[in-house]
Amino acid sequence: MAKTAIFLADGFEEIEALAVVDLLRRAQIGIDMISIMPGKRVMGSHQIPVEADLLFQDLTEADLDAYDMLILPGGGVGTKNLEACAPLKEAVARFDAAGKYISAICAAPGIFGRMGLLKGRKATCYPACEEESWGANLVHRETVTDDHILTSRGMGTSIPFGLAIVARFQGEAAAQALAERIVFRA
Repeated sequence: MAKTAIFLADGFEEIEALAVVDLLRRAQIGIDMISIMPGKRVMGSHQIPVEADLLFQDLTEADLDAYDMLILPGGGVGTKNLEACAPLKEAVARFDAAGKYISAICAAPGIFGRMGLLKGRKATCYPACEEESWGANLVHRETVTDDHILTSRGMGTSIPFGLAIVARFQGEAAAQALAERIVFRA
């Protein structure tokens, strides 16, 4: 079974994180919610507290490298908090260098961009972040995949983003079957 990690920081966009967690768990894809905060309780951007599964500070480099994909939800403050976590950025850089899957939605693709990971790649992000572009070839689609990097636009594209992750590990047919089960675009 694939094993993924989604990282939570105070100010994260709740739907962008929890829709992905829900969809992956429905698809029986392993996903751990990892808090980069001092405790497991993380406050979302709309003051919805979420209890993470694990604390980032308790994980070793080997623990992180055992994941098949790292996922970053957006939210303006949440993205800034994720980007301020140097060890998380180091893990993202290791995954990118190894060609392992990294994914981000909304403002979070900016983390990849400012790290130089989107230069010359197709990507998408929250419209207000497009001015930066980071050398990416911006595409206005719900989700954009370029090799091992998956990006998405925002809260409204959370379900397509989650389904794209399901497709990555289980194929398009499984993602489509899940979309039908949850009555997505019926």
